[in-house]
Amino acid sequence: MSTRILRPLPVPPDNPAAILPDLAEAISGNVTWLPVPAGRRREDRDRADLLIRSQRCGEPVNPEIAVVVCTSGSTGTPKGALLTPGNLVSAADSTHSALSGEGHWLLAMPGHHIAGLQVLVRALVAGTEPACLDVSAGFRTDDFTKLSHQLTDAATADGLPVYTALVPLQLAKALDTLAGIEALRRFNAILIGGGHLPRHLRESCDRLGIRIVATYGSSETTGGCVYDGQPVPGTRMRIRDGRIHLGGPMIAAGYRTSPPGDDSFAEPGWFATRDRGEITGGVLTVTGRLDDLIDSGGLKLHPGIIENAMLDINGIDSACVVGIPHPRLGQAVVAAYTGTIEPWEVIEGLDDLPRWQLPKDVRHLTTMPLTGPGKPDRDAVRRLFTAPIR
Repeated sequence: MSTRILRPLPVPPDNPAAILPDLAEAISGNVTWLPVPAGRRREDRDRADLLIRSQRCGEPVNPEIAVVVCTSGSTGTPKGALLTPGNLVSAADSTHSALSGEGHWLLAMPGHHIAGLQVLVRALVAGTEPACLDVSAGFRTDDFTKLSHQLTDAATADGLPVYTALVPLQLAKALDTLAGIEALRRFNAILIGGGHLPRHLRESCDRLGIRIVATYGSSETTGGCVYDGQPVPGTRMRIRDGRIHLGGPMIAAGYRTSPPGDDSFAEPGWFATRDRGEITGGVLTVTGRLDDLIDSGGLKLHPGIIENAMLDINGIDSACVVGIPHPRLGQAVVAAYTGTIEPWEVIEGLDDLPRWQLPKDVRHLTTMPLTGPGKPDRDAVRRLFTAPIR
């Protein structure tokens, strides 16, 4: 039997659907791909080079693996989740079972990330042709609206439902215009992932008759596998020592390059996430990251608590909270955000938080540095606050 070699799969930003035949080959068990960005931007080229080197393209790989999908972490060697054909298909089937069955999909995310890749896989499983939005230069509501109309108009011929997947910031942009709202209303369901779904966005969608579904998952779980806090068919979830564990047929076979001492896949069929959470009445609530804990004056704080509170304030599009060195407190809580309101309005909107949790410094950014769709780059934000606060 010939040796299987891991091969790079460049994903064109303007036409991610071009890789559908390659995905079909991988799902059939004939090849193993590493999806990488094929954009002309310097950051795309650098990211592709990093992924190819770190995941050892050109070297042997387990022939049972269909794709190696890297996480969007900002430091160290990217972790490549080993996804089998069974992972990809079971995740797609679970999504369709949780929604209204197989249908048409609009891709509005980079195709080399797991969220975008799974949109393509779902379309492949459903036997439909996905519509693809070029987001290499950002999300443009006009382009999204035009493509949404084209897709939904064409879908009326077979009567299948129509879906898309967005991050919260894309949803907020679309809700800003009447044309965007009309486009959103055309979908049978819209998956929202990549971060906290602000309460005011959900309330707006409920009022406008737009069906959104908040998703939770990662590359290691072949994308979102918990919808509105509840597991999709086939998914299991539990909490161990405050840590979220997810199980099921969509759980990756491990990492291409396992970090030293990593226990993420210590139990077969389960993935121990790096997130803290609670399960109440069968509904999962994510409370923060295990490794993002801030120790300020001896008090432990999960930045996700403040970030979610900030995102629930009207006028904030994205938020990132980090700790920086402080001569007296050890770490000071600071926050960066994008949006239309002033820093003092942010502090006013956090009035319900305990005083010690309020950020010592709040900065309004034009754009939030990201490590992936909707994921703030904490290291980059931390570097913005260069001097300790006194």
